[in-house]
Amino acid sequence: MRFLFGCVRVAVFVIALLGLVPMDSPAQTTGELVFGQSASLSGPASELGQGMRLGLLAAFEEINREGGVHGQRLMLESLDDAYEPEAAIANTRQLIDQRGVFALVGAVGTPTSRAAQPIATEVGVPYIAPFTGAEFLRDAQRRSNVVNMRASYYQETEEILTRLTTDLGVQRVGILYQNDSYGRAGLTGVRRAVARYNLPLVVEADYPRNTEAVKVALLDLRRPRPEAIVIIGAYKPAAALIRWARRLDFNPYFITISFVGGAALARELGPDGAGVYVTQVVPFPTDASLPVVAQYQQALAAIDPDSEPGFVSLEGYLAGRLVVEGVRLAGPNPTREGFLNALLEAESIDLGGFLLRYGPADNQGSDRVYLTILDQRGRVRPVRRMTRP
Repeated sequence: MRFLFGCVRVAVFVIALLGLVPMDSPAQTTGELVFGQSASLSGPASELGQGMRLGLLAAFEEINREGGVHGQRLMLESLDDAYEPEAAIANTRQLIDQRGVFALVGAVGTPTSRAAQPIATEVGVPYIAPFTGAEFLRDAQRRSNVVNMRASYYQETEEILTRLTTDLGVQRVGILYQNDSYGRAGLTGVRRAVARYNLPLVVEADYPRNTEAVKVALLDLRRPRPEAIVIIGAYKPAAALIRWARRLDFNPYFITISFVGGAALARELGPDGAGVYVTQVVPFPTDASLPVVAQYQQALAAIDPDSEPGFVSLEGYLAGRLVVEGVRLAGPNPTREGFLNALLEAESIDLGGFLLRYGPADNQGSDRVYLTILDQRGRVRPVRRMTRP
């Protein structure tokens, strides 16, 4: 039966190439809707891509066990881009042109999304819940096919500066950022936030993407003696910077945003991570008092009993649940346009206690930012405010 389904999908794609049928809903004749993902499944950001994929699979398998949505099973095809824009472009073209996916979901990263999203926009393929808070995906000119789920990097950096100033009275802030579109998006957010509080950004240092070359940046960061350093980067270079800083007895407050992957950073740092703050954009993944988190834990255990709940796979699961809701709202035989409209025109979408609101001028569902801290045992804990050691 799977072989027959595969043949039918290929036949539909070939006929569509000949212009005989539209490619607006490519997998309907098989009883499946196929979604594509290009993500960092290898390389220094691999835990993020693997976590997003795991969460998406958990959500899709959960609904498929119940018979799918309107009788259609939701399938996921994931390709590895290793967090490189060129690979993301190739993957996106392959997923759309060769595999005929209904939509793209769960992309990981700003530079890869910046490269891939215009390709999807040009052909009207929905671009759903990318793992990035970059502002360009929230820009009015790019809203035609993009549906964001998470809070933006501007919102995360604003929360960081609010907590630093209000909770700790910090006046001197520095930043380490990844020298690409992701890092520069975070840099812009930090600059905006410090300006709002009439504070100087006393030092800016950067490092190259997909490296751990942070030693020179660390020397630059030490000179003006900042009280706090905001890190906009991946977990491996962030961990390398913090470890070297500890060895040099340089101990400002270290704070980083959700893209770092809090659990991955905690594992990399171990005891050196104690006191490092990480903002998050989804609820705490072990808080089963929230219905959607309890459902996530059950769905995760069903497909991978050995996996531990985490922020990234929870975000992937929530993205999958958003897809499920969009297909449900779009009705039987959904089109891409109908799927997008169903999401963006819904008054609100309640994913079991995680509420999303969209509107005519708003393609971002959640504005929530949560605060967590790493402890000496390499764990991530939720906190309400920053405190002095």
